[in-house]
Amino acid sequence: MIKNVFACFAQFLLFFAIFAVFSFVPPLHLEHVVGTTPDGPRVFIWDGLLIAAVLFVVILLIESAMKRIRTAGVWTSIAFAFAVVIGLAAKLGFKTNMSF
Repeated sequence: MIKNVFACFAQFLLFFAIFAVFSFVPPLHLEHVVGTTPDGPRVFIWDGLLIAAVLFVVILLIESAMKRIRTAGVWTSIAFAFAVVIGLAAKLGFKTNMSF
């Protein structure tokens, strides 16, 4: 049980770090305009969330190949969900394009 909690926390940190890094350094430049502010348009950069989701699927595929999807898959899903919720709450991926 303790091993599963530590693995879940490590996966949470991994998903959150990937989400954060690729939100600030977007390699794909996938942006969506969310709204406008007096400072300029507010956009959401999808790169961090999408790359974290791809990593989530890869980890689930590895767990499935190792036949540990029933036990480890739940913990991985919890870690990914917490990373996404906390990342969005921290406004990772949101950017205001300043127009001068």
